[in-house]
Amino acid sequence: MHNPLVCLLTLRHSIAGSREPSYGIAFVLLAGGFLAACSGSTGRSAGIADTHGGSLEHSDSKPRLEVSAPSLSEHQRLLHALNRLSYGPRPGEVARVRQMGLATWITQQLHPDTIPDEAVAPLLRGYPTLDKPTPELLRKFPNNPPPKPIEPQMGPTQNQMAQEPPPERRPFRIIQELQAARIMRAAMSERQLQEVMVDFWLNHFNVYAHKDLVKWMLPAYEREAIRPYALGRFKDLLLSTARHPAMLFYLDNWLSAGAGSGKIGQNSGLNENYARELMELHTLGVDGGYTEQDVREVARCFTGWTIDRPRELGHYIFRPNQHDREEKRVLGSVIPAGGGEDDGLRVLDLLVRHPSTARFIATKLARRFVRDDPSPAVVERAAQAFRETDGDIRATLESILTSPDFFSVEAYRAKIKTPLEYVISAVRVMGGQVSVSGTASDGAFQLARTVANLGEPLYEAQPPTGYPDIATAWVNSSALLRRMTFALALVPNRVPGVWVNLPQLLTNVDRRRSDEVLNRLLSLVVSDEVTPATQAILVRMLSDPKINHALEDDQGLVTTDAETLAALVIGSPEFQRR
Repeated sequence: MHNPLVCLLTLRHSIAGSREPSYGIAFVLLAGGFLAACSGSTGRSAGIADTHGGSLEHSDSKPRLEVSAPSLSEHQRLLHALNRLSYGPRPGEVARVRQMGLATWITQQLHPDTIPDEAVAPLLRGYPTLDKPTPELLRKFPNNPPPKPIEPQMGPTQNQMAQEPPPERRPFRIIQELQAARIMRAAMSERQLQEVMVDFWLNHFNVYAHKDLVKWMLPAYEREAIRPYALGRFKDLLLSTARHPAMLFYLDNWLSAGAGSGKIGQNSGLNENYARELMELHTLGVDGGYTEQDVREVARCFTGWTIDRPRELGHYIFRPNQHDREEKRVLGSVIPAGGGEDDGLRVLDLLVRHPSTARFIATKLARRFVRDDPSPAVVERAAQAFRETDGDIRATLESILTSPDFFSVEAYRAKIKTPLEYVISAVRVMGGQVSVSGTASDGAFQLARTVANLGEPLYEAQPPTGYPDIATAWVNSSALLRRMTFALALVPNRVPGVWVNLPQLLTNVDRRRSDEVLNRLLSLVVSDEVTPATQAILVRMLSDPKINHALEDDQGLVTTDAETLAALVIGSPEFQRR
């Protein structure tokens, strides 16, 4: 835990070092949230009522949304669900979900195939690499190193530069389009929980885009191994990632060979990388009860799980001559000799059914959807659902959403948004539209760069842990400064390819009345839930000449700089939370 005084001094130094006056203003607003996070406070809004609320209407086919006492108000339950099961509400969405019924909306989100999503498909067609098989990407985006200059002190010649493929044919284009598609889906898709879960599993089963051939395999990895199973059976998800060339290459299992298998080459021999991460990060957890000997035995079981001509085809293949054919013992269970590819399948089955896996997955899901330190009760509830349904992800998640913990005061606004969540929620809350052009002015390209600048370049987490899902990873003065900088560019439409219609959001608001403008923005962005400290700072800003200034006709009338005011609200501590 950090000392709040140290945090404050860091914050003041950042303000003093900024050349942009508005940054200092913004940091005043962010100080409360930043200091609360440094001191370990949840920083919940003052507006939470300790009142008893009834259960939402439900039927046997819908989740039973139980609410513990003290409970959230109906509006807070709606907002909480939209902030946790989606990338935040769009204008009017709280009212729409209220009208259809929260239980109905949650049920739909748990079954994304039932939700029409026609608007997204045409947008994704602007990123043609998404649906291309790996061999085609390997051919169309050759991995040609940049030409070496003839003279060390000189750059490449014009002839050498002419031999380079254009930017749209270079390998990084594959990652660029994947990032843009993630942004587009998160911002525009109606299947919001599906996108949240895809993000969750891409971090859980992380592969690093810049490890040699992985970038060519990534579109197929997300398309074939992650998306189809994001709300399905964990065993299917685990198997699809275990066999996928992207995972095999990232953790070097494609090179692993059993003793006496006859595999020849300088990289021959047993590789334990995948076996270790399979148990530590994918299933049992670091305290899941396995030993170093188990790691070695699991690695032996997965020898022969490899890639067929990775630089040409990039397909999974099992090679019997690379496999360790002898008997193995994993977690006390004997894997008989001569099992071949089934050795690995038996290991996956053992791991999925192990109680440590149920507890580990339940803990991670509860951390994502409830709070950073979920209660033992909600973890056990989810673990029991996982065990009883043979690892059904949808059922496990439903057990969390219907638990007393989910709609508790303790969980409300208790999570800090990751960079991806912050950027997308800001676009959504402002009703932003994102363009697709495939050029430098592509809105999704621009937003992906922003997410990277905030510290979360998609598909570029190097360690197998992926990006963290706890507040301490994302709260620091530098990150908050960059978030405010983004907000100050977003609202006045200075992010290329992203359009916000603020005048439409302020319809029937007299912009000469700065208090009316602020009230509308607080209602729109944070549902009128701000701490007294934030409220006081924002009200004080209304008298600042940067916010109120004379009209061009200079007749004594005053208008409000609603763009800057909206950016300050988006940068407030309350909007940093979900």
